[in-house]
Amino acid sequence: MKIAVIGATGYVGQAVVKELAARQHQVTAFARNVEKVQSADNIQAVAFDVNSADFAAQLQGFDAVVSAFNPGWTNPNIAAEFTQGANAIVAAAKQADVPYLLIVGGAGSLYVAPNVQLIDTPDFPKEIFDGANAARLLLGELQDHRDVNWAFISPPAMLGADAGFSEERTGEYRLGGNELLMNGEMPAGISVADLAIAIADDAEQKAHLHQRFTVAAK
Repeated sequence: MKIAVIGATGYVGQAVVKELAARQHQVTAFARNVEKVQSADNIQAVAFDVNSADFAAQLQGFDAVVSAFNPGWTNPNIAAEFTQGANAIVAAAKQADVPYLLIVGGAGSLYVAPNVQLIDTPDFPKEIFDGANAARLLLGELQDHRDVNWAFISPPAMLGADAGFSEERTGEYRLGGNELLMNGEMPAGISVADLAIAIADDAEQKAHLHQRFTVAAK
């Protein structure tokens, strides 16, 4: 398949490019710093700003597009920049008639109780609230759209070693829907390598059209 990855040099984006390339797909890696993109015969690195007027033209002809776009959790303007960039990506995907746009969001919008999302719980980290809330608002807007072939994946609460989980690639994961997945009494986690497997599987199968889903380690 021909698959594009937006945000190809970020934590999740790099792992997704690596996984897709290992599966012998033709990968186009969109990034601001193309020198950080993995080098391989089936990876084409493209320097591009998602806010450019002609970004839609760049998204034509792909079987699927994975958006791991994130301006950076430490960016003080993350909310505004995420919203602007994400809206530009969705608009470009609509204009280019992308068959499947898989957006990587956050865990904050997952439900921990009826009508209670993780982001609204007292212990949710204040330092990432703005970015998590921007992703939640994007999901809310997408849910009414059928003119874009979107899907939305929320990683679990514990993603990789930085969140105190693991970087091990086990090759396995479990699927969930709109609720935060748990491991006993604790929020579940996943390595970024296994998250990339789940993302690659979903992009190949187009399994969650117009849906949000989550994954966690088995």
